Amino acid sequence: MPEWPSTLDVGELLTGGWRPTPFRQFILKIHSRCDLACSYCYVYEMADQSWRTRPRRMSRDTVEKAAARIAEHAAAHGLPVVEVVLHGGEPLLAGPGEIGHLVRTVRAAVPARVEVSVQTNATLLDDAFLDLFAELDVGVGVSLDGTAADHDRVRRTHDGRGSHARVAAALGRLTAPPYRHLFAGLLCTVNPRTDPVETYRALLSFGPPVIDFLLPHANWSEPPWRDGTATPYADWLIAIFDLWWSTRPRPAGIRLFDEITHLLLGGASATEQIGLSPVAMAVIETDGEIEQSDILKSAFQGAPATGLHIDRNPFDDLLLLPSVAARQIGRLALAPACASCPVGEICGGGLYAHRYRSGSGFHNPSVYCADLLRLVRHVGNTVQAGLSDLTKEAR
Repeated sequence: MPEWPSTLDVGELLTGGWRPTPFRQFILKIHSRCDLACSYCYVYEMADQSWRTRPRRMSRDTVEKAAARIAEHAAAHGLPVVEVVLHGGEPLLAGPGEIGHLVRTVRAAVPARVEVSVQTNATLLDDAFLDLFAELDVGVGVSLDGTAADHDRVRRTHDGRGSHARVAAALGRLTAPPYRHLFAGLLCTVNPRTDPVETYRALLSFGPPVIDFLLPHANWSEPPWRDGTATPYADWLIAIFDLWWSTRPRPAGIRLFDEITHLLLGGASATEQIGLSPVAMAVIETDGEIEQSDILKSAFQGAPATGLHIDRNPFDDLLLLPSVAARQIGRLALAPACASCPVGEICGGGLYAHRYRSGSGFHNPSVYCADLLRLVRHVGNTVQAGLSDLTKEAR
């Protein structure tokens, strides 16, 4: 039996008035290998193992073709700005020379402002890279999982050594003049087996402008770790939220909390983690294959694959695939339980990859449904109480 969304009729959607949202973010997988062996990595440790057959590094020919396709898409849709994210594996394995060539090539080709960032584990982040990023105005996001002990438990080298000391040293360089303005923030994977407040304070010690807390990638067929409590992930996040909310001024933005608050107050989401805003992101692999979000690698072998390639296909071809349309049609993509849920339009069914169940596909609530419900309700109650207090003060 076909799994959803393969049965989604894009022609019918178009006839009914739906129009796809152009891609504004392009994730370039410039290196397919990594110098760490993180225990929870969706690229190397989960269902899709396509990295094994891909070139280690994106060639200059592929870079030039990718730049041309991004330029074609930006021109066709009149986009004033596009975002390019350098990703991997570990993107810094490509080396400063190749990264510099890539950034200059894309900016020279694209008829729009090109904002570039790199998401790195930072173990290779030295002055040569930082000088290059300062020259080219490349933002730097770093993955860090809290305290040294907690980080080193899950983010190890291939020979089993911890990586925290090297990451902390790199962050010391990144957060000091003249590079501080490049610091785009920290990414941390939620781990209920750690102390949430200690984790939060360890991250704050580096002065990040924003922190991204991400739920570990899991789904109904490969469920996440649980400790027997009903909502361990929400409980962990709520401990941080309560401290964050009560602190003035707030020392850092926390994207998940900011997004939920914004949605509760009537805004739209800007991340696929939460809400119903259309996803406007495409991935180009090292071999030039065009894929959906690489997070789908956590679902099953071939989950992100589209059959498209920059040699043959413009990005508009990707927009018309059922699997991409499903992530752009908002409420229409929600499972019945989510559509009838009082916070369904806030959580948006959760991250798309977390909805997968073998046999039914992605037409399910998130495997973190109970956690999201508790978190959104807690944030909502806190925000409402805050608004009530402001109203009383105004009187």
